[in-house]
Amino acid sequence: MITRALIDSVRKLRYDVLPEEAREAGRQCLLDFLGCALAGAAEPSVEILVATVVRSEGSREAALIGRRERASRLTAALVNGTAGHALDFDDTHTAMNGHPSVPVLPALLALADTEDADGRRFLTALVAGIELECRLGALLGGRHYEIGFHSTGTVGTFGAAAACAHLLGLDEAGWLRAIGIAGSEAAGLKAAFGTMAKPLHAGRAASAGALAALLARGGFTAAPDVLETRQGFAATHAGATPDPSALDKFAGRFLIRATLFKYHASCYLTHAAIEAARQLRAEHAIDPHAIESVVVTVAPSLLGVCNIAEPRTGLEGKFSLRATTALALLGEDTGAVATYSDAKMADAPVVRLRDRVRVEVDRGLSATRARVALVASARRFENEADTGVPAADLAAQRPRLRAKFDTLAGAVLGSRPAGELAETALSVDRLSSLGDLVRRLGA
Repeated sequence: MITRALIDSVRKLRYDVLPEEAREAGRQCLLDFLGCALAGAAEPSVEILVATVVRSEGSREAALIGRRERASRLTAALVNGTAGHALDFDDTHTAMNGHPSVPVLPALLALADTEDADGRRFLTALVAGIELECRLGALLGGRHYEIGFHSTGTVGTFGAAAACAHLLGLDEAGWLRAIGIAGSEAAGLKAAFGTMAKPLHAGRAASAGALAALLARGGFTAAPDVLETRQGFAATHAGATPDPSALDKFAGRFLIRATLFKYHASCYLTHAAIEAARQLRAEHAIDPHAIESVVVTVAPSLLGVCNIAEPRTGLEGKFSLRATTALALLGEDTGAVATYSDAKMADAPVVRLRDRVRVEVDRGLSATRARVALVASARRFENEADTGVPAADLAAQRPRLRAKFDTLAGAVLGSRPAGELAETALSVDRLSSLGDLVRRLGA
């Protein structure tokens, strides 16, 4: 029984048995999510949600990250998840084929304060949620993503439900109900990429996952074998039921350790091309005005994700290999949120170089590897980059993520409050109550 086996792989996780690398990865996931959510809290998608849902609701139950308003727990998960993904700057994971933290953390934060959870309990639930969604993503394989489902919205709903089930201390029957409910709630289509509906997937996953766990605690019933049953989630969303023995390869492993963090504020699948282009520009002092042609070669799967040929908005630009490669070759700061604006996408030098970029495919490339070849001043240059390799040293990754956080959060909270929030997040497992963290989240 796949559903039960997946639950059993994470349900009994306890803080004391987590290796320090898993704990540290969890702390870094929290820090990075908070920075992204703070920076995304004033994005149009979030403003619309607040105007449409929060203000009419009138609840003061839970905090909204980076905002003065408060909301019910489920609405807070919805809004905070959308904010965390609004800039598409949050972490990703190749096993999940999606963004692991952004469905899970808003759900946990919405419940943690009202459930009087301490930091250790919170961090362990975070690890459990990410572990389950990454294992599920790996079991479903690439087919789920290839046929058009956005794993952050679909698989992420299961991750959020698992994290909340762990935080609430549900028994096995409760877990089965929570995951069963999540299977009916999970949704998200790749057709939404480049629109506000994409970050909404993350918010909906967080809210639906929290709802699933709360309903399960109350005894709400659902299919206990939702993943493997006839017309269940695997059959309808991936075309086949996976072999539960496939979970054996994850025994003793913590997939959260392989979380990948973004340092360019665009779709992660554009990052390898950005890196290759940046290296070419730096190593060969290439004058972008002298570039005659550019060929970006990627895996075929990228064509359905980030190949918007002529982006008109900053949001579309995040999903354009042509535009992001042009930005890198022009020396634009691809790690700055402000770079991805409607005005920048219409900027004459960007458009001129973008239109000289051609995208080709190579089935031998992984999704996180890209090759950039260009001709400038009658000379040919070529470089490859792979952004699918997790950091070898988490201690070295911490200051890099802290610098990213300081930039994103400092612009919203100010440098001192942002620094205090960062220190609280990076020592979350020392907190006797999550209230100490939650109180720092509002603007």
